[in-house]
Amino acid sequence: MKKLVESSGVEVAFEEVDVVTTGTFGAMCSSGAIINVGHSDPPIKIQRAWINDVEVCHPGAAVDLFIGATNMSETKPFEYGGGHVIEDLIRGKEVELRATAYGTDCYPRTRIETTLTKDDLNQFYLLNFRNCYQRYNCATNSRDEILHTYMGKLLPRFGNATFSGAGELNPLVNDPDYETIGIGTRILLGGAQGYVIGEGTQHSPGKQLGTLSVRGDAKKMSADYIRGATFTKYGTTLYVGVGIPIPVLNEGIAGKAAVRNEDVFTDIVDYGIPRRDRPTLGRVSYKELRSGKIAIEDKDVKVSSLSSLRKAEDIAGTLKSWVEDARFYLTLPVETLPTDSAAQPMKQTKEIAFVENVVQEAVTCNEDEEIRAVANRIISRSVNHVIVVDRENKLKGIVTSWDITKAIAEDKSRLSDIVTRRVVTATLSEPLDSASRTMAQHNISALPVINKDGKVLGIATSEDISKLRGGARND
Repeated sequence: MKKLVESSGVEVAFEEVDVVTTGTFGAMCSSGAIINVGHSDPPIKIQRAWINDVEVCHPGAAVDLFIGATNMSETKPFEYGGGHVIEDLIRGKEVELRATAYGTDCYPRTRIETTLTKDDLNQFYLLNFRNCYQRYNCATNSRDEILHTYMGKLLPRFGNATFSGAGELNPLVNDPDYETIGIGTRILLGGAQGYVIGEGTQHSPGKQLGTLSVRGDAKKMSADYIRGATFTKYGTTLYVGVGIPIPVLNEGIAGKAAVRNEDVFTDIVDYGIPRRDRPTLGRVSYKELRSGKIAIEDKDVKVSSLSSLRKAEDIAGTLKSWVEDARFYLTLPVETLPTDSAAQPMKQTKEIAFVENVVQEAVTCNEDEEIRAVANRIISRSVNHVIVVDRENKLKGIVTSWDITKAIAEDKSRLSDIVTRRVVTATLSEPLDSASRTMAQHNISALPVINKDGKVLGIATSEDISKLRGGARND
């Protein structure tokens, strides 16, 4: 379609092409599976359940369970989770079910352990409430430390960038006005036939952030198109393959389906800022993203994809062959999806604390000062940390009372010999939870607070955070 429109125009393409097939394959965390395990003898009304040590939700009646893709194993967290359970079941593997209950007159059993395969389940269907994201942010990291996110590992100081999505091949990019995609649209889901059952959560088509809710029979699916996965130090997920046929009903659809990667844009977002509204550093096209390098603040940055374009192309090709072989029939939606909705932020009725609520004036020194002079400052100011700055008050390092004590014991006199130069920092707008986690991860008790230019604004200590939280508990 795309080449035909470019070579011969929209009118010719509309006359010659009946259907455009699309595809995408990537991590879709808002995914899961409904299973019914059947009644035991004596019967049990399940209260809590685990499959392969992954806790699963009990959302309804006695033996209905929901396997969430992001739930992690209690024995192998960050290695195995609900997405892997779903993949194992699709592959026909045997899984271990463990369940407990409080017991009732009609469901007297309080515990059960057994093994199951998909053939033992009454129902096993994928029920994904946000899939097929129209586009994703391009993620990068301005901080001085590695971040582990749902956009993968982000290296310090814009050391890399990541993105996801199939760009010009994505279904919602090819039908952005939802003329052919709606409730009841038949799709390829996980290598089998499935259906769109509504708009996905956080559906925001006006911002080109549309999503879909989808359902399909997982017993018929293939592990070629459904994969459990792990993002290092973030959590587990499920890679899902989705393909949607778009019937070319008019010239308008033909023109939209001719979209190219250079026409599909997304934001470059700084994930180094731990807030909902992260700074946008620029706009970039999927053509630029596919090149492997983008510009961020006049710096060439390597960029890589978290999704598989080759698999997306395979899905679109498979769907095409199904349609051509009359193994897949197109359906018009029984109801259209909203085109004017927008995701709203969470209503928060209680404020949380930020670093700005605990920041204190920092005791500073210059690198050319004597160690004994800094030691006297630690004593006179009753502090454990002194921040090393230059003449412009920019951060150069940090020394602690332990560093000073050790240096004096070893008869050292030059401060430059004991300064810690790789300093973990915070910003005023950083949540205290994030700052506390950073301290725990690095086994430190204070964070210099800096601005975007690296100038020292103060210091936040674990002691000050504990005082604030203690006061909050006593209110």
